[in-house]
Amino acid sequence: MTESIENRLRRLEDLEAIRALDAQYCRVLDDGDWPALVALFTPDGEFIGLDRARGHAELLAFFSGLADGGLTAFWHHVTNIEIDLDGDVAAVRSFLWQPCVQDGEPQVAAGRYLDTVVRVDGCWRYRRKRIRFDYFTPLSGGWDRGRFSLDTARATRSEETDS
Repeated sequence: MTESIENRLRRLEDLEAIRALDAQYCRVLDDGDWPALVALFTPDGEFIGLDRARGHAELLAFFSGLADGGLTAFWHHVTNIEIDLDGDVAAVRSFLWQPCVQDGEPQVAAGRYLDTVVRVDGCWRYRRKRIRFDYFTPLSGGWDRGRFSLDTARATRSEETDS
């Protein structure tokens, strides 16, 4: 049996709203708009990453205190978003790449988000946002642990591009 047009349209709208939630999260986080950021979470929502915060009061204290810990600027880039939608709940996996400044030194970080989002009063909100970093390191020190160079990148090109 084929799913109705209405159900298919609702699914597409939900998927787009969840993608928009991630984009809004990155924008308000990078802008330091802490009340707007906290409003993207359910009242009992939690963030697990550099620390663990649960509920709007703890989330506000955590995010607004990032500069006190030396993290004074950041630019979140989220990509490769995968959404497993099941009614009013979705599991969202994505990749983070984040240049930032900590203690006055340029850094680069990357990791993976694993989020649970829920529909609340018609809007999608984070119930849980978790980041696991693959690396968070000074930009001057490199992030690849010596595995990659321009020469190794050139060596991977196909023979078709050599002619």
